[in-house]
Amino acid sequence: MSIDIRTYDGALQYLINKQSLGIKLGLKRMLDALEVMGNPQNGYKTVHVAGTNGKGTVAATIAKALQESGYKVGLFTSPWVTDYREQIQINGAPITEEQLIGGVTVLDLLKAECTEFEALALIAYEIFMAEKVDYAVIECGMGGRGDATNVEKNNLSVITSISLDHTDFLGDTIDEIAEEKSGILRKNCTCVLYNDNLKSHFEKKCKRLITGNIKSNLDLVNAALKELNVPEASELIKLPARQERINGVLLDGGHNVAAAEMLAPLLYGEVAVIGMMRDKDVEGYLSLIAPKCKIIIATSPDNPRSMSAFELASRAKKYCKDVEIIESPALAVKEKGVTLVCGSFYLAREVRNLL
Repeated sequence: MSIDIRTYDGALQYLINKQSLGIKLGLKRMLDALEVMGNPQNGYKTVHVAGTNGKGTVAATIAKALQESGYKVGLFTSPWVTDYREQIQINGAPITEEQLIGGVTVLDLLKAECTEFEALALIAYEIFMAEKVDYAVIECGMGGRGDATNVEKNNLSVITSISLDHTDFLGDTIDEIAEEKSGILRKNCTCVLYNDNLKSHFEKKCKRLITGNIKSNLDLVNAALKELNVPEASELIKLPARQERINGVLLDGGHNVAAAEMLAPLLYGEVAVIGMMRDKDVEGYLSLIAPKCKIIIATSPDNPRSMSAFELASRAKKYCKDVEIIESPALAVKEKGVTLVCGSFYLAREVRNLL
């Protein structure tokens, strides 16, 4: 069945259909497409944010601070939680439906064989150029070296805390993952690094490395803002599904052990709806979260990578005595007494409006 990309629903479906291509690291598809487009990614200054946890919050806070200082700012982050278009923003506002249609039209004309994430990145670069932004704040999708966003000539690199995640793609150790993240650095540019203990992976790949005495994401943001000659931020932006409380329910999309370590201290005797992707460290995550739960309702988000509710329940039973299965997230969150929904941004996306 053909889709009409001249409509918003058709353009959205065009992008969603690309999910079937999965995750593909490597830059050739991106660089070839950008070359045909006139390399829009080099038409503005770039702040490139990589790391394991906190990338979205750090990127959004830097973008807001730049905007408040009078700059026109593009922001590219993922995944989305409330609206697909929130992944590409101009001065804090999601792009319009017309802009998304225009971006998809360009890709269709290019006949670009790219993944969904690559397509989104290409659209973002094109729109930022058309909008004549002063700065683009770009969040890496995964890793760094082979990530679709690793395409600009110069940047200010900002590296948030690094821990184990996406080990199938990035490596089994922190050092291997740090090496991948360091791939976004440029020889003549500056890097602001959270993990001082990993600086050996970064210091020889940039002109200047700023690290040490960075104890929080706000410290990291402000070290970056100092480099940009922008006033410090007083607080981090609060994004949806990041330890977000809605009507007595704590909603958190974090999906790795580091995210679980930050969430666990907030929990006690929860009635939790948990859904996760099967390519995550499910065991590591559950070992920290499940013991803090009185009841766990295992569910399965609507995504090809989801772990089945039955498999998740089987694993959760090692850490919590009372585990139930409700395959539909929409039905799961309607159960009486739910106080926690966690384990995946895909789960958060499905149920946030219901909460």
